[in-house]
Amino acid sequence: MHKWMLSLTAIAVLAACGVDGEPVQPSLNAGIGISNSGVHARGGVGVHQGPLSLYLGF
Repeated sequence: MHKWMLSLTAIAVLAACGVDGEPVQPSLNAGIGISNSGVHARGGVGVHQGPLSLYLGF
């Protein structure tokens, strides 16, 4: 009985988060900053799918 309930819960979670076919939307951000202390590079990459987003800045 527990395996059946766990399976249904897993299917519901996967469908809710967009794994059922919603496209992944990548993003890229880059820039250069100039200040009194020098030139600084910055940027980041991200992925958005359904209600979840992941962004990594550097």
